[in-house]
Order: sequence, then C-alpha cells, then structure tokens
Amino acid sequence: MSDLLIKVQNISVVQDEKIILQNVGFSLLKNELVYLIGKVGSGKTSLIKTLYAELPLLVGSSDINGFQLENLQQKNIPFLRRTLGIVFQDFKLLTDRNIHDNLKFVLKATDWKNEDEINIRIKEVLSEVKLLDKEFSKPNELSGGEQQRVVVARALLNKPPVILADEPTGNLDPDSSTQIMRILQSIAQKGSGVIIATHQYGLIRQFPGRILKIENNQVKEINVADI
Repeated sequence: MSDLLIKVQNISVVQDEKIILQNVGFSLLKNELVYLIGKVGSGKTSLIKTLYAELPLLVGSSDINGFQLENLQQKNIPFLRRTLGIVFQDFKLLTDRNIHDNLKFVLKATDWKNEDEINIRIKEVLSEVKLLDKEFSKPNELSGGEQQRVVVARALLNKPPVILADEPTGNLDPDSSTQIMRILQSIAQKGSGVIIATHQYGLIRQFPGRILKIENNQVKEINVADI
C-alpha cells in the first residue's frame, strides 16, 4: 500500500470567483508533519478548505486518500471527510452537551451504531489527548487548551489517515500550544499525515516538519532557516 496520502498538482484555489492561489503542487506522506505558513489572508485557510471540499476544485488535480477532488460528486464529500480529521481554531463544540455526547454525536453521524463500540472509541481518543477525566464535563467547564484537545480527539474518532489543522494553537497560551503540538506530532509519528496552518514559527522550530510557504499567490517549500 502506498505511503502517499495527498498529491496536489497544478491546482488553483478559488473563493468567491477570485483566484487565491495558482499552480499549487505538493504531496503528503504517512508519518509526515507539514506546516503551511504565510501572512494573514494569504490563502492558508482557503487551501485547507479546498482539501476537504468546502471549496470546489476547478483547476488542476488533487488525490486525497483515493478521492479525486476535481471530479468529486457532492454525494461523496461526506465519505472524503471521514478520511480526514479537521481541527479548527474556533473549537465548534456543542455547548449544550458534555464531551462524551459531543463525540458520540460525531460517531452517530458517521454511522456508528454499537453503543459499546462507541463508548470504547470515545475513551480511546480522550485517553490519547489525556482528557479521560473530562469525559462528562461541559465545554464551558474546560480551559481553551482542554477544549482544543477535545477538538483533536474529535478529529481522531474515525482513525483518519490525514489530519488538517487550521491554526490549532492560534487562541491558546504557550503551554497549551505546546501540548497540542505534542499530540499532533505523536499522531504523525503513529502513521497519519498532518498538515498544520500556523503563524507561530516558534512551534515549527520546536516540532520540526516540512514547511510550505504561501507568498504571492504561490506555494513553495522552504527550510526552517528561511522563516
């Protein structure tokens, strides 16, 4: 089985009929941690949205976990997204229910039916982010860092081969940011491919990975010494 998870070739990223990025090409392998950097408004989030089919791919080709985005039908988008774990900066947790029920909601929505298996999987992902003791807490009872760890746990529920994290530490203090990065680094080391959009360059130096920089509507790979 191939280690290649994502292959992007000559794509344009388009939002609101405006070309954000052109001639983008890169790949993601198992066990890789890849950073996406660039100025605010440079197109990091738009590129990530294209990868999970929030924005349609109109130019170029992209294979993600065996799905070709350029001809992906609307009905198949949910199946693509089950192969992706998506971590947002603004947690998007359901505030009217506890953490267990937040995670159960996602599993039910992705066709998990066996209650025992659901409960086991919830405990597994919470253990992975070291929050098993918060399983029955409400989101507002958790710190920002803890809520983001729940978001990472939620992204892991269906054991996706690819994690897409859009500014996952953007709203966190330094200690919480380090915790999140350790978890994401561990996820990559266990076999997944992880893409992280960030502007926190100190974390890149602390947790090395490949670096893709967006500049002048282009994406190019750079070395850590160049940031």
